[in-house]
Amino acid sequence: MALRNIFTEGDDILRKKSRKVEKINEKVIEILDDMIDTMREHYGIGIAAPQVGILKSMFVVELDDKLYELINPEILEMKGEVEEEEGCLSVPNKVGMVKRPEYVKIKGLNRYGEEVFYEAEGLLAKAFCHENDHLSGILYIDKAKNVHEVDR
Repeated sequence: MALRNIFTEGDDILRKKSRKVEKINEKVIEILDDMIDTMREHYGIGIAAPQVGILKSMFVVELDDKLYELINPEILEMKGEVEEEEGCLSVPNKVGMVKRPEYVKIKGLNRYGEEVFYEAEGLLAKAFCHENDHLSGILYIDKAKNVHEVDR
């Protein structure tokens, strides 16, 4: 396991669409492990593969001591709407107000190739949507209002 560089706003890779993971192998698991280490090192709650320079459809989220790994995620359902402040490891020292669903149902594969389903509300729903956007080349600042600098 190793720390990876986090690509930031202005890096072209963040604007590209990720490719589906065709086979879960040792390399994919190594990338997941590196993403987890990198996310934790930078005190994030989520990170997507494009943020570490890999155009693969996968992300990790860690909240309330529970780790979620999603490979080839797909949002199945969204309900409600909440507008809250949001930030991103790839847009350092900035935050903005973003509208996200209040509830999401998402599916994907875990590192063992098993299909997993999660239902989420609140911050977890927001994190799933935020990381899933990265896989389509979307940054939160594309949807945000009132983006401003913060000291971190």
